[in-house]
Amino acid sequence: MTSMRGLQTLPRVSAGWLLSQPRETRDAFLAALTPQDKERLNCHWPFWARDAQLPPPGEWRYWLLLAGRGFGKSRTGAEWAIEQARRHPKSRGALVARTAADVRDVMVEGESGIMAISPPSFRPRYEPSKRRLTWPNGSQATTFSGDEPAALRGPQHHWGWCDELASWRYPEAWDMFLLGLRLGKDPRCVITTTPKPVPHIRELVKDPNTHVTRGSTYENFANLAPAFIDRVIRRFEGTRLGRQELNAELLDDNPGALWKREWIDRDRVSKAPELQRIVVAVDPATTSAEGSADTGIVVAGIAKVGGIIHGYVLDDRSLHASPARWAAQVVAAYNTYKADRIVGEANQGGDMVEHTIRSVEGGQKLSYKKVHASRGKHTRAEPISALSEQGLVHHVGAFPELEDQLCQWEPGEDSPDRLDAMVWALTDLMVPAEPSRKLVTF
Repeated sequence: MTSMRGLQTLPRVSAGWLLSQPRETRDAFLAALTPQDKERLNCHWPFWARDAQLPPPGEWRYWLLLAGRGFGKSRTGAEWAIEQARRHPKSRGALVARTAADVRDVMVEGESGIMAISPPSFRPRYEPSKRRLTWPNGSQATTFSGDEPAALRGPQHHWGWCDELASWRYPEAWDMFLLGLRLGKDPRCVITTTPKPVPHIRELVKDPNTHVTRGSTYENFANLAPAFIDRVIRRFEGTRLGRQELNAELLDDNPGALWKREWIDRDRVSKAPELQRIVVAVDPATTSAEGSADTGIVVAGIAKVGGIIHGYVLDDRSLHASPARWAAQVVAAYNTYKADRIVGEANQGGDMVEHTIRSVEGGQKLSYKKVHASRGKHTRAEPISALSEQGLVHHVGAFPELEDQLCQWEPGEDSPDRLDAMVWALTDLMVPAEPSRKLVTF
């Protein structure tokens, strides 16, 4: 039987292969391993990985792993980064996620992050204050946030791991990263992301230097927690959003949707002008149970440009949380953006929304407006869709989850949380009250 010292001589010895063998073969394999072999086997990623989680052969610069939720993207990216640090002593790497918290909590310190899965003999030293990991052979990796594109301007790297690229708010962060991927003879990076049809993902798919690997949530079903299966898989299975989030399909816009990505991309800006009014709109979830919707929280403002009122979507702070937590998020958004008022839907809970917001610290004296859904969701959304088509609504940065809802929701279906909150905000800012309902475009 083969020990660890002979693993490299076989075409592929894996946990999957071992489980497929008769019991006597499995027992003989394990009996042939020395204690040292067993310790090394525990950290031998090619043994545990599925085929789709191993780096592709051949010439490529970008390995784009488009996979569903729970596929094992984070583990794949972390293992690849560790291997780059091992193979290239004294190399320089970059670890980039949507936010600084995502880099720390997922890529570095997460359950499948670099610190958790590194073998004891090759565990890096993590210095959070310096945003740096240093391996025993002198290789280093610096952490970056996609929310701070300027921080990526200047640093150079041999390799990089970019996580959830499709959800980065500022596309220029990806551009800055690419400009720094220039050290050594063969600089490479892995991109682990749930697919969304944003421009830089589409460009990567078409790039001849990209190797695309696709994978679904179901490939890792045996390792997923029952709560995840109930909360995510059962909720989205069979839906258009599920095709994206579970099956990792790169979907075009829903033909029946009221918004188109080309409008959003056409009118996207990196910075808003001086705004005349700002509101925070909240579309509360009826419950905070596992299977319930998120609470939509969207910040928007208006400014006059060339004599015409334009709307600006400033932030999407939607979350799945208890009333106390989402109320605190609303108050924080109000204070951060120095908003003029909070707009809350009264149909979902009546006076409960205002009461909840005023019960949290800092919420007692905020300006609050209660709005009632006297018209259907389709009718409410149409004027805002029309403004977007006319080029009068601008997203300040990217809001992938919100934009997914805008371009996937079809009238007649239950409208999702983020979309509802955005519609409430822009309606308050740009659409006069009944009866005229004439759009504010003068």
